Amino acid sequence: MKTYNKLVRDKIPELMLKEHELPTTRILNDDEYINELNKKLEDEVKVYLENENIEEMVDILEVIRAILEFKGSTFEELEEKRIKKANKKGSFKEKVYLEKVMQNGD
Repeated sequence: MKTYNKLVRDKIPELMLKEHELPTTRILNDDEYINELNKKLEDEVKVYLENENIEEMVDILEVIRAILEFKGSTFEELEEKRIKKANKKGSFKEKVYLEKVMQNGD
């Protein structure tokens, strides 16, 4: 027996059954769900940073979409906010690395 205690994609238990595994699951309440989504986001980012595999970004995006939906927003609204912020502050295309800022009189 393996213990996971983590949020999984909806079809994972069904896929496990097809592999003759018997998963034990439960449905999370809202507080548990958002907490687990946040943990999942952190875990998925760590996995991406370990191997920089672009495929891992798919999992990151899926978690972000779930968080947005839970919070009553959409990916399209997030993209609109991203564009607005990029127009105001720029993006990261020019690879600008800020080393320090001198104050007047320094």
